[in-house]
Amino acid sequence: MLVVCPQCLTKNRVPDDRLGEQPTCGRCQSVLLPTSPVALGDQGLMRYLQGTEQRVVVDFWAEWCGPCKAMAPQFAQAAGQLPQVRFVKVNTEQAQQISAQFGIRSIPTMILFENGKEIARQAGAMQASQIISWVKSIG
Repeated sequence: MLVVCPQCLTKNRVPDDRLGEQPTCGRCQSVLLPTSPVALGDQGLMRYLQGTEQRVVVDFWAEWCGPCKAMAPQFAQAAGQLPQVRFVKVNTEQAQQISAQFGIRSIPTMILFENGKEIARQAGAMQASQIISWVKSIG
């Protein structure tokens, strides 16, 4: 399986049977599959999405957004409970170009990607259990 390092954005090939062994990046030695959300911006998000074969949930948020702040620990909790899915946070204030590219009109907005393509979108704050159910419900 191909996985992009969330730190240096290098593509890494990880055998499927070794995904549970906390593989590290061949270039920078960072953990490839963290169980907590990683922050990406304009430059890294598309490279990460297009090079990672696992599903990726992206939370578009902003520091000033109350519902975004309330959902942050729920998003992190969901990330810990779905180790087969990557979780990414994008600050819309810092990553305005990518936020515009995906047509983010309200926050928080989560987009589920598979093989670099959007397959589902959900606006509004959710509890961890709702995030997990939403991700699992998308065939």
